[in-house]
Amino acid sequence: MEKYVILILSYVLGSIPFSLIITRIKGINLRKVGSGNIGATNVARTGNKKLAALALLLDSSKGFIVVYIAQKFFDIGSFYICASAILAVLGHMFPIWLKFRGGKGVATTLGILIALNISIALVFIFIWLAVFFTFRYSSLASLTATVIAVVVSFLLQKELFLALLTVAILIFLKHYKNIANLLQGKEHKFYKQ
Repeated sequence: MEKYVILILSYVLGSIPFSLIITRIKGINLRKVGSGNIGATNVARTGNKKLAALALLLDSSKGFIVVYIAQKFFDIGSFYICASAILAVLGHMFPIWLKFRGGKGVATTLGILIALNISIALVFIFIWLAVFFTFRYSSLASLTATVIAVVVSFLLQKELFLALLTVAILIFLKHYKNIANLLQGKEHKFYKQ
């Protein structure tokens, strides 16, 4: 019974739309900004860097907290820890409170990575920053960092590989429009406000 409670809690915590909540408090309708996405990158498009940083922190934190809780109840390498991580990302992407129209899961993925393996998380951050500041595409940075994180997990901690591969597939599916735009040269670059 305990494991099912943890799994349900993982989805519920992951589904809290922090970016949407904090922008609403500031009187901003995030659905009408930029891409309409409820992630930290879109919060940055409001021009409020502090709010964007807070959104990133909160969305990452919920991923971290979910895995941290699971690690307290299950053995390291347990299927249920990986399942909790995936459910946190699924919750962010498909929150029941928003008719399953959530974010793209990148910040929450960073949170689960920090909890699962800090080395992989640091590689993820480094690749994201390198690609973003080179090409100015948040989507390309996210997709590249995700792929590299999966590859590094296979090399460093194989028990995480399938979980991170699952998360990567979900992230790619949520970025399908961005991928099409990148291939067609129509993706919008992210410039400083």
